Formats: sequence, C-alpha cells, structure tokens
Amino acid sequence: MKLTVYFTNKQNKHRIGARLTELIETAIGKTLKHEHFRKNAEVSVTFVDNGEIHALNREFRDKDKPTDVLSFPLWDADEGFELDPAIGAVALGDIVISAERAHEQAEEFGHSFAREVCFLAVHSTLHLIGYDHEVSEYDEKYMNETQEKILAKMGLHRK
Repeated sequence: MKLTVYFTNKQNKHRIGARLTELIETAIGKTLKHEHFRKNAEVSVTFVDNGEIHALNREFRDKDKPTDVLSFPLWDADEGFELDPAIGAVALGDIVISAERAHEQAEEFGHSFAREVCFLAVHSTLHLIGYDHEVSEYDEKYMNETQEKILAKMGLHRK
C-alpha cells in the first residue's frame, strides 16, 4: 500500500512543522495497516483554528460549536473503496483538525501537542474507513482501543 497525505495549514496559532506532519502520516499509515487496508490511498489533512472548525461543524453537522476534528469520507458506502484510475489510489477523504483545540486538549490531558494531533488523525482515519462511534457502541469501543494501540506503537503514550 502506498499512502499519500496532502497537508494544508490555514491557521497561524500553532506551528505545523515537518516532524509533526511525518508523525501524522505515520499515524494514518499505521491505522490503515492495522485495518488491513491494502489499496493505495490518498488523504488530505487541513489544520484550521477554532473559528473555522466551528463554521464547518455548524454547516456540515448542524452543531453550533467548535470541535477538535472533522472527517469527510469521499467514498460511497454502497460501492466500497473504489480505486480512482486518475490517481491510482482510493481517495479516502479529508481530515480537518483544529490546531487550536488540539493544543487546548493536549494541555488539558497533560500530553504533547504531537500526541494529541496524532490521536485526532488516527480517530479521523478510522472514521474515513467507516467506523462511527456516534451510532455504534461496538465502533466506539473498537475505535478507543485501536487509537491507543496505534499511538502506543508510535511511543505516543498518555502522560
């Protein structure tokens, strides 16, 4: 499996450097490997501030508040993961992370910003491939366990 991750930074409150983007790409890759996803994949990751994610959350989820991460799958559940011949990969979707909220949560939970952003990337990747903790107790339990396993493998433990 070849993974391509495209990064966009639309905020200026928190530094998003090369080391952090490498960690995020690793987290996404380990998530797909854990899920036995064997097709080439593309994922987009965009960093925004609380104002931008609030607007997106209101527009797409009818929730009038900021959140930490949003997932926008691009594949059709009825068709499955179809390879796009134009890109030679499955376009899994978009991950939008509030760097501002991730920083707040890292401080609140007492761990690093990198750990929190990677947690959100793993969480969102699981959403991109079909898990939904909001509608399934099984998915919620599975996602929680999987997130911790992957982050532990990366050495990104809770403090």
